Amino acid sequence: MNTDTDRPFLSLILPVLDEAATIRAQLATLQEFRLRGAEVLVVDGGSSDGTAMLAGPLADRLLSSPRGRALQMNVGAKESRGEVLLFLHADTRLPAAADALIRGAILAGAAWGRFDVCIDGRSPLLRVVARMMNWRSRLTGIATGDQAIFVRRDAFRGVGGYPELPLMEDIALSKRLQRYGRPACLGERVITSGRRWEKHGVWRTILLMWRLRASYFLGADPQRLALRYGYRPPRR
Repeated sequence: MNTDTDRPFLSLILPVLDEAATIRAQLATLQEFRLRGAEVLVVDGGSSDGTAMLAGPLADRLLSSPRGRALQMNVGAKESRGEVLLFLHADTRLPAAADALIRGAILAGAAWGRFDVCIDGRSPLLRVVARMMNWRSRLTGIATGDQAIFVRRDAFRGVGGYPELPLMEDIALSKRLQRYGRPACLGERVITSGRRWEKHGVWRTILLMWRLRASYFLGADPQRLALRYGYRPPRR
């Protein structure tokens, strides 16, 4: 682990909400990165299933935040100490050498980047979805949260962090970061769960996401799009 006077190279920031079923297994996969000097910050958005209690012993910092992935990631970034920030979904697993791969990309001049993604699930269509995501990202320079976005701290601060949107925050951040250049598109794959595709149907989810992205690029209100996606704002 790092002392207070040492700044880690890498901070892994995980926004979580009601992930008790999987959070310990996810954090267990990150312990090797901690042993190599990375810090792990878990930002809980108000879980009601004991996620925070389970996560605490396996993280360097356990933080609380209002619910909302962008809000939670900004809280984690503010409290982190690393030179590079890696934003990781609770259902996404990193390749074993992710820290070394990120270091290599940053030393080669990248300000930010992401990994290719593989979607874990039963449907063969998920492999097609993953290939399309990776191809589209290389073509457009836009990364999704499933691809484990990483960014130099100074660049993240320079663009004002994540826009605090209920949906499409990863696309909005990518657009902001393009002022620093195109992302490093690492060919090694992160593995993300296909649960949301399989829960609602793969084709149905694909078509929904296409419609939401098209609407966003045409200027639709992200709050309304989030409601169409299934997001429900917290009760006041």
